[in-house]
Amino acid sequence: MPGFDVQYVLLAALAIALVIAAFTDIKERRIANWLTGSIAVCAPLFWWATGLSLWPGVALQFGVAIAAFAVFAALFAMKWMGGGDVKLLTALALWVEPTMFLRLIVFMALIGGVLTLLMGMWHIMRRQRERLAIPYGVAISSAGLWVLGSHYIPQMQGGIAG
Repeated sequence: MPGFDVQYVLLAALAIALVIAAFTDIKERRIANWLTGSIAVCAPLFWWATGLSLWPGVALQFGVAIAAFAVFAALFAMKWMGGGDVKLLTALALWVEPTMFLRLIVFMALIGGVLTLLMGMWHIMRRQRERLAIPYGVAISSAGLWVLGSHYIPQMQGGIAG
């Protein structure tokens, strides 16, 4: 099939997984292990499809994922972050180039801040007393989709056309 690129299929699958993660986090306040596991397991297919070298490419992806897990697991231990969020971010670190992953984290924090403010106001307006639970998977997924749309899709189109 002319113009068919497995990268697009993998990126579309990742985008769908991110949307599912956001919706399940809104609905159930959890992100399923099978979903984050699937994202992580498919990362090597993406590396292969993009021609990522073992050294330093794959090694760097693993390094960033391990560092992300360490930082976010510490936040989980302090009860500042959910376990599903930690696993989703770690799985995304396997897919996203290190510099783009840092941008993803900044964008996630901005979206998460706005989400927290909006949900906090809603919580106060409804005079609810229970602890506020923020579905941070929405911020993570939104930032991930932003990275896919702003970096990977245009980059691949430039590679195909150019």
